[in-house]
Amino acid sequence: MFRTALRNVFAHKARLLMTVLAVMLGVAFVSGTLVFTNTISGALEKSSAKGFDHVDVALAPGYTESKGDKVGKDVELTDATLKKAGSVSGAASAYGVVSGYAAVAGQDGELVGNGFSTKGGNYAGTDDPRYPFRNGKAPHGANQVALDAKTAERAGYRVGDQVRMSVDGPVLTPTLTGIFTTDDGNVAAGGSLALFDTKTAQQLFHKPGAYDEIDVTAAAGTSQDTLKKNLDEALGTHDVETTTGQQLADDQAKSISTSMSSMKTMLLIFAGIALFVGIFIIANTFTMLVAQRTKELALMRAVGASRRQVTRSVLLEAFLVGAVAAVTGLAVGIGIGAGMRSLMNSSGAIIPDGPLVVSSGTVVSALVVGILITMLAAWLPGRRAAKIPPVAAMNAVHAAPTAKSLVLRNTLGALVSAAGVTGVLAATTMSGDSGQLPMGAGAGLLVIGVFILTPLLSRPLIAAAAPVLRVFGISGKLARLNSVRNPRRTAATASALMIGLTLITGLTVIAGSVQSAIDKMAADSLKADYVVSMANGNYLSPDVLKTLDTTDGVTATSGLSNSPSRIGGSTEYLTGVNGATIGKLAELPVDSGTFTVGGTDVVVDDDTAKDHGWKAGSVFTASYEDGRKQRLTVAGVYEGNEMIRGIMLDAATLNPHITDGASDMQVMVKTAGGASDAAKDKLTRALGENPAIKVQDRKDISNEIAQMFTLMLNMLYGLLAMAVVVAVLGVINTLAMSVFERQQEIGMLRAIGIDRKGIKRMVRLESLVISLFGGVLGLGLGVFFGWAAGQLIGNSMSTYELILPWGRMGLFLALAAVVGILAALWPARRAARLNMLAAIKAE
Repeated sequence: MFRTALRNVFAHKARLLMTVLAVMLGVAFVSGTLVFTNTISGALEKSSAKGFDHVDVALAPGYTESKGDKVGKDVELTDATLKKAGSVSGAASAYGVVSGYAAVAGQDGELVGNGFSTKGGNYAGTDDPRYPFRNGKAPHGANQVALDAKTAERAGYRVGDQVRMSVDGPVLTPTLTGIFTTDDGNVAAGGSLALFDTKTAQQLFHKPGAYDEIDVTAAAGTSQDTLKKNLDEALGTHDVETTTGQQLADDQAKSISTSMSSMKTMLLIFAGIALFVGIFIIANTFTMLVAQRTKELALMRAVGASRRQVTRSVLLEAFLVGAVAAVTGLAVGIGIGAGMRSLMNSSGAIIPDGPLVVSSGTVVSALVVGILITMLAAWLPGRRAAKIPPVAAMNAVHAAPTAKSLVLRNTLGALVSAAGVTGVLAATTMSGDSGQLPMGAGAGLLVIGVFILTPLLSRPLIAAAAPVLRVFGISGKLARLNSVRNPRRTAATASALMIGLTLITGLTVIAGSVQSAIDKMAADSLKADYVVSMANGNYLSPDVLKTLDTTDGVTATSGLSNSPSRIGGSTEYLTGVNGATIGKLAELPVDSGTFTVGGTDVVVDDDTAKDHGWKAGSVFTASYEDGRKQRLTVAGVYEGNEMIRGIMLDAATLNPHITDGASDMQVMVKTAGGASDAAKDKLTRALGENPAIKVQDRKDISNEIAQMFTLMLNMLYGLLAMAVVVAVLGVINTLAMSVFERQQEIGMLRAIGIDRKGIKRMVRLESLVISLFGGVLGLGLGVFFGWAAGQLIGNSMSTYELILPWGRMGLFLALAAVVGILAALWPARRAARLNMLAAIKAE
């Protein structure tokens, strides 16, 4: 039986090629994901571990928990703490660490790096071991700065240049005194690092006389654990948290592994989708091969082969096909992993240097996935082949499915689909989090149910295309009849395309609807012409609000500061606004009372009011972060949204109680002539054309969010493209094997007068019909899932409404048609080139 299986594989290698390609692509996706994520994780872990080479024990501020009316806060690390840590037994030296956000602009005025990767810090003393200088010297004084070598090179700065930068708003232009090298993992990954002397860094990052961390190095012969124990005894464990350098490196490695795990999981999900689509191709291929070899299998049964041996013979063929596909896929996957790393580097996401990691787990996973998927998909065709009685198989080349089996299939499909629809509809009535799992389970059941029902659905849906196919004469009629001749085969082929288009359509519907909801939210709730904020979301300097207040053409401004408080034994964040102008800058529907903010009058969003049982006129006591208490009155309850919510009170009331100094997260601005390019340019110039500050109108805010959705969708489209490619291979494979199976019939058609063009047209139309059938099913399911997911989103987003992207849906259907036409090129050409006499004589 082994020799027979081996002979069959070599005899049908051309027909098995598409199956090998389908499995290979799935395995390549899996192994490429594992190689890429393991390589990136290893490089980042190695790079970050170097950053702790000079740290034996790190001291972090302790935290006083919120209790009763007292707001929790960090305990400060001061010069006294630094001095005491450096004098502990076993300590060789200690230096304070100050860090914060520092945006550096290049010579072209553009920001170097983005978001949280642009950092600032302090150079401790005159010889900080963390930062050896390549050129120049350490910074000293408020007007000096040092940059890491990679940032200086990218920005085009040399020692002595004026560096254009910002920390919290105002533009700074310190002199570059030195360029240093560092093992900081953030810099290795493409971030930037600017260093100031300690006093300057503390002033810039709002920590006068305080440190974010104190790093202690151990004296010779003192272990990290011993030093940690000595520090705990000397400083206590309440005000200071101590961690060894090794533990910091281990925690960082764990953090990197966790973050990469999310990426790995997402990529593996899409690899799984591609493999799931591949299962249809494998099952279809082996079903057709078994059908074409029924006489051969019957003869084997007649000469003594048992049912189990026949099944094992088919599974052995699948094992050989899977093994070849897995080994090839592993090799391709390793290349994909290396290519993805290079692609990220070329796109600006710099990855630390490191070897390509191909672990034993990756190799085993690739082999197991490739072989197991292929054998599982081939098991049902093999079992079905073994059940055919030898005599019945010798009398008919194709054993048609019995009426009983079709009734059972349709009944099962209807029950599974009904369960899926019920699960999805039930999930739409639940809240966002609780409804996710039931909706996912229901969606999975519905997809399986529709797949089971696809043979039944194929006849009416394909029959609907009959009027169009009549235009193509006899070729169109034959294409329609061929499409429904074997409904199971058509179903398996169309379902592969259906799955990819279901996901693509569903994601597009959800993304478009959410984007529309955000646009509507911004238009309805914001009356301000502009919103000013930091590029990384940090606090703005108070100077920003002062500058905007005095800018010509500005008619109203309001900052949005934030501070924790204790109300009724729980922590609530208070938002400070300009009570006199907030009504001109925000428009929020009021459920009760009036939108009045001033003195001790506050407004509260409906969710917070419901949680505390408040209504207009309610009075409550707030304990501020400085420990003081004040009675506040609810003047009104408004409908909150994702952009504006919480307890709003006048900044003049709140800001004196903010212990670190009041700073705004955003500033809303109203101008005399409304939003315009000229007004935006005037505000930008007034703020010193600072690259770290964003000046956005409502359209800019919507566009920024739209870019995020577009990027996400493009990534998902790219990942789902693999599933579509596998589906294309399935269509090609089905048509090619169908042409081989029907070569006698094609020869007869040629003999009675249909020319080669007619044969080509017939095969192409058959492919087109099957692909469009899968496309229609995919669009229908995608829209349904998009609607259902939108019901969950709508529970937490009041402006959400279903938006059907008709243009894109039409494009997806056109894509299905293109898939059908391209997939038919080779099978149609092969069918047209068949020798009519040889084809008629073929069995």
